[in-house]
Parts: sequence; C-alpha cells; structure tokens
Amino acid sequence: MANRTVIIAGATGLVGREILQGLLADPSVAAVHSLGRRKPAAQHPKLTAHVVDFAALPALPPADEVYLALGTTIKVAGSPAAFRAVDHDANLAVATAAMAAGVKKVGLVSAMGADAHSKVFYSRVKGELEDALAKMPFEGLVIARPSMLVGNREVLGQPTRQGEVLASALGKAVGFLIPANYKPIDASAVAQALLSTVPSAKGKTVLLSGSMRREVLPPPPS
Repeated sequence: MANRTVIIAGATGLVGREILQGLLADPSVAAVHSLGRRKPAAQHPKLTAHVVDFAALPALPPADEVYLALGTTIKVAGSPAAFRAVDHDANLAVATAAMAAGVKKVGLVSAMGADAHSKVFYSRVKGELEDALAKMPFEGLVIARPSMLVGNREVLGQPTRQGEVLASALGKAVGFLIPANYKPIDASAVAQALLSTVPSAKGKTVLLSGSMRREVLPPPPS
C-alpha cells in the first residue's frame, strides 16, 4: 500500500527508534507522526513530532497504522503503578485514539512471557495490554514478543540494563545452546519484523524471537 500515514508511540526507545528509521526510509510511507514526552532526535520531511501527555491525548491525525513501542521498567518508572501507567495505560490510550483516527493495523512491542494470568507483575501487565488490544476492532494486530533485547541504549541517553549486558555476553559464549526463542535479539530485528508484517496484517499475529531473530551473534567456534 502506497502513501501510508503512520503513527508511532515510543520512537525514542530502543525498538521504537529502529521502527521510526524504517518508516522514514520506506518510500510507501508518506507521513509519520511520532507521539512522545519528548521529540525524537531524527528530523525528516515526512516526520511530524508531537509532544504529548499520554494521560490526556489530543485527537490524532487520520492514519493507516500505529506502532506501540512505549515501555519502561519498574526500576526506572519508580513503582509498579508508574510502570503500568506507561506500559499498559499509555499504549492503550494511543491505540484507542488511533482507532478513532481510522487506524486499521497495529504493531505492538510486547515481551516474551506476556500473560494476563501470570504471577509475575511485569508479564501480567504486558499480557493485559495484549488482551485489551485483541478485543478492539482492528483489522490486523501484530504482537512482537522479543526475548532479551540487544542494542545501544547509551545512544538514546538511557542507562545500560545489566540484564541485557549479561544476556548478550551469554549469547556470544553459548548462544548455540540456547533455543531460538530465548536467544538475545537485536532491536533492529524486532523492528524489521513488525515493519514487514503490520501493513498486510489480518487478525492477530504473534511473533516470537525465533521467527524475528537475525544472526547478530557470532557463530559458535568450530
């Protein structure tokens, strides 16, 4: 589909930045509207950056697709309630406003293990968001559930996450022993999987790391 108009929330994050770059480079995308608490670093004739309060979103411009890449951690957010306000409430608010703007296709950056019935708070919040989006009358919903992400957070002005550093080191050392869905995955691979799947999505699709993963780690020693 040519001349697509796309909305993205969370374009300053690890995966969101990669999604934004892909959209700006795509000749079939005519306009991109980013929603965030601050503007992304990228500048482009296609890009209109909107600084918003996710608890009081304005009406959004008409669009074809929305990518939901808002996310934080409980440590960074400061409390479970603050974490939920970002990972669940803000994403759902964008989806609701996007639906009102005529959006038919949704791409969500979720997480491995997302389950609304999980005893783990993080996974439960992710799962509750997935379930809420699945109940909305979108034509297509694509959910990416990556394992531990690999990417340069320092470039984004974000603190390095120790768990990601350890997972990356483990993947390099014994990655050939780790099942595909559990191997560390590059943020760009997650972005590309969504970008290639969302425009033609019908119904609900769940992408696990095994299907999204690019070979970003060195092969095992011979």
